Amino acid sequence: MSAETPTTDPRRRIPPVDRLLDSPAFAPLLARYPRGRVVHALREALDAWRSGAPPAPASPAQSSHDGAGDELVKWAAARVADRLDLADTPSLRPVINATGVVLHTNLGRAPLATEAREAMARAATGYSNLEFDLATGRRGSRYDHCVALLTELTGAEDALVVNNNAAALVLALNTVAEGRGVVVSRGELVEIGGGFRIPEILLRSGAALVEVGSTNRTRVEDYRKAAGDPNVAALLKVHRSNFRMEGFTEEVGLAALRKVASGRGVPLLYDLGSGLLMDPARLGLPREPRAVEALSEGADVVAVSGDKLLGGPQAGILLGRAALIEAMRTNPLCRALRVDKVTLAGLEATLRLYRDPETALRRIPTLRMLEPSLDALRVRAERLAAGVDRLTPRVEAVAAQGTSAVGGGTYPGVTLPTWTLRLAAADRSAEALAAHLRAGDPPVVGRIEDEQVVLDLRTVDPSEDEVLEHRIGEALSDG
Repeated sequence: MSAETPTTDPRRRIPPVDRLLDSPAFAPLLARYPRGRVVHALREALDAWRSGAPPAPASPAQSSHDGAGDELVKWAAARVADRLDLADTPSLRPVINATGVVLHTNLGRAPLATEAREAMARAATGYSNLEFDLATGRRGSRYDHCVALLTELTGAEDALVVNNNAAALVLALNTVAEGRGVVVSRGELVEIGGGFRIPEILLRSGAALVEVGSTNRTRVEDYRKAAGDPNVAALLKVHRSNFRMEGFTEEVGLAALRKVASGRGVPLLYDLGSGLLMDPARLGLPREPRAVEALSEGADVVAVSGDKLLGGPQAGILLGRAALIEAMRTNPLCRALRVDKVTLAGLEATLRLYRDPETALRRIPTLRMLEPSLDALRVRAERLAAGVDRLTPRVEAVAAQGTSAVGGGTYPGVTLPTWTLRLAAADRSAEALAAHLRAGDPPVVGRIEDEQVVLDLRTVDPSEDEVLEHRIGEALSDG
């Protein structure tokens, strides 16, 4: 096909930018946005058209020397409005999590209790006593906040909060073993997510890795031999929270490691991870190690996350012997890893709820989602299925049983019974329907199974059901 000539190519007849801006179609945009932003967006839209996409209308009126054609003006104004709206849309947005993964790392892990959200808003709104001692009128420490609650709930001598659990581990290792060796079982050299691995984190802390045992079997004698090296400064145990090993395996418990560490005079560190404070039996979950048990079994320092099974904001929490925690608190690296006031406020509010386990179960969303009534989930799924059926005959909506996951690198292989809404559209694929659900406001994120979109109600708050039904209707009406 021959190229268009200057007289037939409508792109050759684009009116000047000022003429477009002076048209009535642009008046609402100029009233809402600074002129410079509108001009920039308009130039981008016209440049995109000149490069071949998206196409603009080719109205005969475009050839007029007295003004731009109405169709072109409307097209340009619509494209500019789209660009400006997109630029003003926050990149970090609330979504409806219908995946069934309670602690979905990609979706922000633990949703927060109302008390935590309110405390964080108060801390962010004005000044606070973050580093000010109200009793003495002198400088205080941000690291004093949450300590009393953490020691009360876990039995630790002292506690320190930093910005995440990997940071907590780096700080602990750097404090007790910089330039020296740390003994770790080969079966615990795990990848913790995002491509980050325990050996790399350990080396970045300034410590030296001392591997013992094999991938599947490590014995107490392996630790004892390695700890005999005078350059060894600590023993580290890592909880394999995101996978399980079965079969011909052996590992050493904390009590036995405590004896090795005591005999050598070095601290025993435990990267526990999940931060579970509630008895898992209350949630219908299998046994999972908790900080209170790890400390009673001999760990000198335990590192846990605030945003996993604890159900609070992202934070790394160090619990253990007062002398070791104080050394970490005064380590200059601690400042680089320090936690902000908003996180401290949310964590403190979450921890207060744990003083009464029944209150924690009711108020902390993560715990509440882990033990919902299957009958309640079934009723919601059936109600939503009936509502979607009324919206359009183009989709089959069925309430069906399914399985959820805890997520967040916890309870690998453990499934939770649930009820789901399964959608199959007659005029589009499951992938296309899922894309439409993600494209709306708020985005709805589900999963695809057997060419159907599956929306798991375990991770959808009941208050979101009406919005979810509306969003499904929008997705089905989209082209």
